[in-house]
Amino acid sequence: MPRSAELRWIRADLRARRGQAGLTVLAVAGIVTALIVAATLLEGGTNPWRGLFERSHGAHIWIHSKDVPDVSALRGLPGVTDVAGPYRSAPATLATGGRRVPITLRETPAAFTSVARPLPREGRWLDPRAPDGVVVERSFARALGLRPGSPFTVTGLNGATHQLTVAGLAESGDQGFYPEWTPGLAWTLGQTLDVVEPAPGRTEAVTGLRLADPADTDLVVQRAVFTLRNQVQRVTTWREVRASMELDDRLLGLLLALFGVAGLVAAALALANAAGGRVLTQLRDIATLKSLGFTRGQVVRMLLAEHGTLGLLGIALGVLAARLVTAYAMGETVAVPLSAGPLAAIVAGTALAVLVAVLVPAWRGGRVPPLPAAPAAPPRGRLSRLARVALLVRLPPALVLGARDAFTRRTPAALTACGVALPMMLITIGLGCWATLDDFGRHPESVGQAAALSIRPGDMTAEEARQRVMADPDVVAAYPGAELDALVPWQTRTVRTRALGLSSDPYPFPVVEGRMFADRGEAVAGQGLLDLLGVRVGDRVRMTIGGTPLIVRIVGRVIEPEQDGEVLSFGVDSLAAKDALPPRFYALVLRPGADAAQVRARLQEQGLEVTRAVNPAERLAVVRVIIVALVVVLALIGLANLLTASALGLRDHVLDLAVLKAMGLTPRQVTATLVTAAGLPAAVGVVAGAAAGAFWSRALIDLEGRGSGVGAGIGRAPTPGMLAAALLIAIGAASLVALIPARRAARARVPVTAR
Repeated sequence: MPRSAELRWIRADLRARRGQAGLTVLAVAGIVTALIVAATLLEGGTNPWRGLFERSHGAHIWIHSKDVPDVSALRGLPGVTDVAGPYRSAPATLATGGRRVPITLRETPAAFTSVARPLPREGRWLDPRAPDGVVVERSFARALGLRPGSPFTVTGLNGATHQLTVAGLAESGDQGFYPEWTPGLAWTLGQTLDVVEPAPGRTEAVTGLRLADPADTDLVVQRAVFTLRNQVQRVTTWREVRASMELDDRLLGLLLALFGVAGLVAAALALANAAGGRVLTQLRDIATLKSLGFTRGQVVRMLLAEHGTLGLLGIALGVLAARLVTAYAMGETVAVPLSAGPLAAIVAGTALAVLVAVLVPAWRGGRVPPLPAAPAAPPRGRLSRLARVALLVRLPPALVLGARDAFTRRTPAALTACGVALPMMLITIGLGCWATLDDFGRHPESVGQAAALSIRPGDMTAEEARQRVMADPDVVAAYPGAELDALVPWQTRTVRTRALGLSSDPYPFPVVEGRMFADRGEAVAGQGLLDLLGVRVGDRVRMTIGGTPLIVRIVGRVIEPEQDGEVLSFGVDSLAAKDALPPRFYALVLRPGADAAQVRARLQEQGLEVTRAVNPAERLAVVRVIIVALVVVLALIGLANLLTASALGLRDHVLDLAVLKAMGLTPRQVTATLVTAAGLPAAVGVVAGAAAGAFWSRALIDLEGRGSGVGAGIGRAPTPGMLAAALLIAIGAASLVALIPARRAARARVPVTAR
């Protein structure tokens, strides 16, 4: 037979089922879009750092020391290829638009260096002829609304204020994005730094080391700390910078990857079900084609071409949609597009899944014998247990007949149930993620944010600031605090230590394992810190803070969303007096129902520097958009399965419709019979998928929390209201999909005959 005949048959069959074909294409397109966006986020989570680091020829290690280090000794360390600096650095407070935020001013030469050179993005670079101009790190400038030419005020540690101007904005692979990485950074000339901070004892030296092999980072840090003896204040490495840039993107990417891979399996089931259903409904047509001379190979080829084309069209549409999504939604957050390797792997893997899904039904279609008059009768069997139960409880005849026919064909019924259960399980897991974010927003204390605000004394004394704060009627408690960097036991990097509250009156950290610290020398830690140090609750650790050793016993694990969970928290009285007094800030716990914005405005009017805590739910708000989009895609997959099941059910009942009408069943009863037969497998899948999703959602979220360093204990299952609404909507949609073709068949005036 000529190829033109095959093409005409494929075209006619696709025209006869445009709705189902369109749903199949959209389902595959949605899954491919999710997979590509997930891979782009996972790769883009590291690529912004990688691209910035390579273009700026960044330093792998930054050593902060009190005095200027011996550069020749550092350059002579094995594995060090080049040295940046040392540059002087000083802390200051930036004031602009009514806001006061901490900033680090770093000395940088006007001429670009070979190592760790910032990348100008807007405006101009430093110019000795304009000493009041500084270059601000781009993410920090955007958070404060600063642009080239914007004036702002900085206050040094001596309390003197100075007017500076933003000369330009730049990026760097040596520091993470603000506010994940604080304080903000600005590059200045040496003469400008002398004006803002004239006292040499209030500055520190910052030295960058470029390595031949990044894998030697820990060893080089150990040697550098030993070489400089007690000069080292803190150390940051390229791993910390990369992690700070990739946190949110990796969380989103992993979520999309989970939904994408599981959705691909669901889409493959939908395609297999659709292809198998079409073969069953086309047995007479296929037999007629074979009697006309079509070979088995031609029939298999036609079925593969028809159903495979739908999948490949969905893949092409998904690739295009993914490019539009990444270009529009991510903007500049993805510096490097997805490389050809992962993109080709996704396309090839999806295409293989599509072809495998339709190959078995096509092969079965090729084995149909050339008997045009063969009746398409459904298989016979015993009365199912479900039908027996329906008889015992005296359900209406239409429902009993529908229950009898629901599982006549066990394999298609199982495919329908599985094809609906898998999307429903993923939708329920998505609802669990939504419920977790809602819990973050309603109960910020569960993620360590019992304090909605924090204040810094600024120009006044710490005690005066505390008295002013406690005079506010909405402030319940003010916990003294300090955040310091500490060298880990083997001195290969620094971690964040948070002294907050007193051992006798601790800040209400959310302890999920062990207990809260209650004495000096006790501490609680995030999961990321426990993993980093390889310790457990009950172990002792030794750290070095500002040259002073600190030995603490970890008595509890807390939920810690900051710094990938690599934070150690204890009472202020566990610190040395030089680090604890006076308190650097106060964390404010407000009374229930208090408006944090109003309290902040009142405190700012009194001259206090007030900072609002950023809830993790705000940082991950885009997850809600992703969940909605994925629910739509998964619903399309489920609808495609239901349409196939409805078509197959009608095919099995074409001989029964006339008999049912002759028995006296009204069109409404016939419709109820068909809807029940098609809807029961779908309802079983909906309930099973929802139960599995509700069971696994909390465990999967906690698993991701542990892997990201935040720690297990954050997961929440979907609320009963969410779950009930999802079940009702899903079962209602399944019934509606089955109702439309059932009503059309039940109202047919001419008795339906076998095809």
